[in-house]
Amino acid sequence: MTEVRAGMLLVATPALLDPNFVDTVVLLLDVDENGALGVVLNRPSVVPVADVLADWGEVVAEPEVLFHGGPVSTEGALAVALLRAEDDVPVGFREVSGQLGLVDLDTPVELLDGSLQGMRIFAGYAGWGADQLHGEIAEGSWYVVPSQPLDVFRLDPSELWRDVLRRQPGELAWHSTRPADPDLN
Repeated sequence: MTEVRAGMLLVATPALLDPNFVDTVVLLLDVDENGALGVVLNRPSVVPVADVLADWGEVVAEPEVLFHGGPVSTEGALAVALLRAEDDVPVGFREVSGQLGLVDLDTPVELLDGSLQGMRIFAGYAGWGADQLHGEIAEGSWYVVPSQPLDVFRLDPSELWRDVLRRQPGELAWHSTRPADPDLN
């Protein structure tokens, strides 16, 4: 089994029927013996960030809307950002993997000025208890694959699921061509 760690992607398989996760791509932000936490990358909302977190509206990547990060704590927000340079780590930034990390939204925006290549804000998150995620992977609900930093900041995330699978080696790439409704095949 592929190692599950922060910075990896979970890509929903056709076997995953939970409406919260059908055709989703989840970026894992934290994985340890107590469980895992991540955000869904391909579910934008229609709510502009500026309407909810006014100071951050000009900082986030386009589209400048909140994303549905998952079904847990939807009244809260997590900000995922990409540093411009490894050696320019601003106050309020916590590394997840390489130059990708979390931004504390209580940090004054001006302290981050010029340090970020991109940022996205997620309402809610996806969470798993100890061994829960490993069980879901073992039952075939998720493909576990490496991420690329710009996966988080796509202008149009609607094809992220297919694009992530398409770039995988071997037979896994074939899954990117499955029809949305196999009965129509």
